[in-house]
Amino acid sequence: MIQPVNNFKNSINFSSGNNTEKKSLDYDHDTLLPNNPFTYTRIGLDKFTNAFTLYPAKGLKGSKNANFYEFLTMGTVPYLIGSAGLMAVFNFANKYFSPFDKMQASKIGQKMALGVLFYGVLKTLSKQFISRPVNMLTGVDTDRPYAKVIYELPDNIYDTDITSIEYHKVFESVEFPRWDLLYGDPAKGQKRNFRYDKIAKKLNMGENLNDSDQETKPRIKEIIVKSSLAKSISSYLWAATGVALAFQKPWEDYFNAMTFKFWKPEKFLKSLKVFGKSFVKSAVNLYKGEGTGLTKHAGKMLIGLAVLSSALGVINTVAGSKKSPKSKSNIIKSNEKHVVN
Repeated sequence: MIQPVNNFKNSINFSSGNNTEKKSLDYDHDTLLPNNPFTYTRIGLDKFTNAFTLYPAKGLKGSKNANFYEFLTMGTVPYLIGSAGLMAVFNFANKYFSPFDKMQASKIGQKMALGVLFYGVLKTLSKQFISRPVNMLTGVDTDRPYAKVIYELPDNIYDTDITSIEYHKVFESVEFPRWDLLYGDPAKGQKRNFRYDKIAKKLNMGENLNDSDQETKPRIKEIIVKSSLAKSISSYLWAATGVALAFQKPWEDYFNAMTFKFWKPEKFLKSLKVFGKSFVKSAVNLYKGEGTGLTKHAGKMLIGLAVLSSALGVINTVAGSKKSPKSKSNIIKSNEKHVVN
């Protein structure tokens, strides 16, 4: 029987003569990863490093192993460079202004920089406002990551470093999810369908189903589609809220005390305390608003829309996925010759 590539436990080596050097891999086959902050920090650092070093080098030299995943990962580079450029436009020219104009320009520039930071943080973090409740209520972890082992083509006959690791999500593709990674491993004492059994139970589809995987897969796809739409909408509303928060007046107190010199703990800790206070005051200011009419209530409306988009996204995703178990009288009728679905 032909064995799939993922079943090879050792690195594949292309070598000549006595060159038997092997590459040590973190994973020797596609591996499901835990969904926690440590995992995402590790993935983020790995992708960030490769986006600035390995992937551009492979693309510039025309490597036949450069692929679309690497191209998308390198999207981090223009985003960060563009963000830094946007900050620089409002800050580096300040020295040419008069003292008063310099002070005013600095305030705008610092708020602009903070706005760029809050935009990125809230746009990413807000997706968890939907995926976490959906996971708790349905058992479907829409953001579950996994490590994919890629076996590359050798660049020359002496090349032994022909493997790489990519990080994807199980439900990255709606049409072709990695269902196989969700099955249990009997060698570890796991039931084959134990994850699907948990999902079926949370979706009110019953317990001890013969084929819980086949029963739940259509509903899981529906959950993925709805939650993805909800994330797309809510993430931009939360990002806009972050930008609005960054332009509140209380942040000026933080800018006056701001320091990143962690080797001076007293000043650094004081800066962090002022940051916390400025954050709270700015959030209150955004909610209360200033001026009259629509301007005064613009902050409330923006915050409300962001919260409402997340709440409705979760409700819409979960409500349609729940299925009440049918009684036997509804499934089989004694006076009928067929099963009623």
